[in-house]
Amino acid sequence: MTHLEKAEELLQQQYHCSQALFGAFAGDFGLDLKTAFKVSTCFGGGMRQGGTCGCITAALMVLGMGLGFYDSQDRELEMYGNKKTDEFIQRFREKMDGKVNCREILGKDISVPIEMAEIRQQGLILKTCPSAMSVSIHLLEEMLEEYLKEVAESSIALEDIPENEDMQSLLKRVSKRNRFNRNVNNLLFASKKDIGFIQFDIRKFKIVNDLYGEKFGDEILYFIIRQLRENCSENQFFVNLRSDVFMVVTEYENAQELVEFIQELDERISYYKNVRLQLSYGIYTVEDRNMELRQMEDRAAMARKRAKNNVLTNILFYQEQFKDSLYNRKFIEENMQLAITERQFQMYLQPKYSIAQNVIIGAEALVRWKHPEKGLIYPNQFIPIIEENGFVKKVDYYIWSEACHFIRRCQEEGVDPAPISVNVSRIHLRDDDECIQILSEMIEETGIRKELLELEITETADDQQISNKALRLKEEGFTLLMDDFGSGYSSLNILLETPFDVIKLDKKFMENMMVSRKGRLILEQVVAMANKLELGLLAEGVETKEQIDLLQSIGCDQVQGYYYAKPMPAEDFFALLKEQNALV
Repeated sequence: MTHLEKAEELLQQQYHCSQALFGAFAGDFGLDLKTAFKVSTCFGGGMRQGGTCGCITAALMVLGMGLGFYDSQDRELEMYGNKKTDEFIQRFREKMDGKVNCREILGKDISVPIEMAEIRQQGLILKTCPSAMSVSIHLLEEMLEEYLKEVAESSIALEDIPENEDMQSLLKRVSKRNRFNRNVNNLLFASKKDIGFIQFDIRKFKIVNDLYGEKFGDEILYFIIRQLRENCSENQFFVNLRSDVFMVVTEYENAQELVEFIQELDERISYYKNVRLQLSYGIYTVEDRNMELRQMEDRAAMARKRAKNNVLTNILFYQEQFKDSLYNRKFIEENMQLAITERQFQMYLQPKYSIAQNVIIGAEALVRWKHPEKGLIYPNQFIPIIEENGFVKKVDYYIWSEACHFIRRCQEEGVDPAPISVNVSRIHLRDDDECIQILSEMIEETGIRKELLELEITETADDQQISNKALRLKEEGFTLLMDDFGSGYSSLNILLETPFDVIKLDKKFMENMMVSRKGRLILEQVVAMANKLELGLLAEGVETKEQIDLLQSIGCDQVQGYYYAKPMPAEDFFALLKEQNALV
């Protein structure tokens, strides 16, 4: 039922317009109707005197709760007299031809008994109030939707919002966040104790979703919320920031008290239905209470992210040097679009060689960022960030295009082109058919043969959606390479589900297999398996003569690594191809 339908239903039940309108939005804020009616009645005095329309009164209460107006000391956060409420009243006046009070809308004064009797006798409330209510609700939904879009695009952490999440769900999410902010600000202002921000998440939560399904993942999140509700005391406030990221703000006497709180919480939430959950915790202890709330959260987040990569502990306190990573992220996010526009991203190519023939048989396209001031920025500095915020799609498209144009250049200049393999990020495999369309358009535009552009898909958890997309790519005639074979836990299952043409042995897998007789035997069996499955096989990260000799002895001829060549600018690779062509 829509907000308008709920309001009209309540109006038919003889509730006045202020109650009906506020009641229509009550569920969005977790209020029951009885409470909503009490609140709206308290604010309905102006309406009962024939003054301000009850629809305006109720609408300003909805705006107040939805947009977080709660601080009477802050003019921008007061329910009356701020830009948003002024905007609402102005827009209401325009829609209602200048009418803003009950006398004007009803044509009679409800504060005069005789006229109120006429209002009831003529049924004016049901005849005239619905139009004012409809205008109010339309404006409210419009303004709240605008606000939610602003919030989603701002620094407030609302990442991972499902695309199909409706406005009412979003409003509840923002309302909870506003309530959390209010409680934390009050705590910072009133408490005499030290205050700590604890932020935590589940390590590799996406893999949990892949293995057990998103419904099970949601169950885990609800389980954690229940445990927080039971475990947090009166002056400990928590919020689910996004997906699997949670925040707790608490008073404390000493640092050990914070650690003990986390350890007790971790003991409660680290298992769900026999599934072991590994959590990472970051702590920021507040030094300056005048610092913006967002900055405090950022520091806890930096500590949490460092804890994710720490093998010794899953609990880390914030340190000042963590700020460098925040500044790096900010720089990347502010400059990544400009890097595309100004062609600061550059395609590097790492050759693939045949051991037996000692010739180039292809290359892998890699990305480097050459910034005009900072110089060369390596992938490990920006790839994780653009993967997280989704910009990796644009960077991939850029490199795909560069690879296609490089192949066409080879053809135009009479150089036998070598196949170029490009990375297809996981995000592409979850879209509709956008990546297939874009790849096809690039190939058609450049006029190259489809088999010269190979697609590398990183080994990942078994995922039917990804397998289906890979199958579609195969049906379109693309050559598929499984990148980093042996780095995960489901390589063989993925081979069954996905129609790969070539598997690339991961560098770490290679190194691990070469340290013992058993490992070399496993490596030999992988090569034999690939041959029997009629799959191509390429070893990555080959750096030593010993590796070359072993691979050649067990029948793996295709290699890639520093032993032959490092990644190089496209121009240098073109020169190598040209030189090789001249020798043939």
